[in-house]
Amino acid sequence: MSEGTAPGAAATRAEYCVIACAEAWRGDGEILASPMGTVPTIGARLAKLTFAPELLLTDGEALLIGDVPGLGEAARVVEGWLPYRRHLAMVTGGKRHVMMGASQLDRYGNQNISCIGDWRRPDRQLLGVRGAPANTLNNPTSYWVPKHSTRVLVEKADMVCGVGYERAAAAGPSATRFHRIPRVVTDLAVLDFETTDHRMRVRSLHPGVSPERLREATGFPLDVPADVPRTREPSAEELRLIREVIDPRGLREREVRP
Repeated sequence: MSEGTAPGAAATRAEYCVIACAEAWRGDGEILASPMGTVPTIGARLAKLTFAPELLLTDGEALLIGDVPGLGEAARVVEGWLPYRRHLAMVTGGKRHVMMGASQLDRYGNQNISCIGDWRRPDRQLLGVRGAPANTLNNPTSYWVPKHSTRVLVEKADMVCGVGYERAAAAGPSATRFHRIPRVVTDLAVLDFETTDHRMRVRSLHPGVSPERLREATGFPLDVPADVPRTREPSAEELRLIREVIDPRGLREREVRP
């Protein structure tokens, strides 16, 4: 059983986040899941073990794996070789759904992981642009935000790395062919862009989170309908898989604090 989680205990906030991340891959079919972060990784593996058995997983390096190992464990079943050049070919055809992090994310889904402040003389240097433009223009890209705050959910990203909806639309059909942002999962809520103008909206609130709390933690006006649903509860079997099979050491609780 996971550290700090008693047998039969109610689902923790981290476990609700795992469920929300897993749901991002529902209905994707035979597509490569590329989670970045502990909670998204658990979510992808949970989806593979339950409602999305056709998902493709990797060992994080160059192998397609056929089983679902626990975090930190080696795969026992290898289905194929996926070196960097083949991975890039897959990325450019819409055959991958990545879940990235975001240092900043605005209402249209523009993501920043490069710097804070004016890019010509930034206050803080971050990861750099990395593969964010190719990810967002060439395959579905969701986001994981372990600490929902006004520093992350911002009015305008200081630098755009991952392309949002309005920028993709302005660039034309070549940019919108595979561009899609299915989900934003945070420690407070699940958000999406299923509105007429592709502005961010609330899809569900995690249990214990009030609309007021969510608005206070968001750096732009965010409509929270009175009838917004709660993020679905993990089933007993899903909790067993999370706690005993995928993450028995309870690493998820370190990424999402109560």
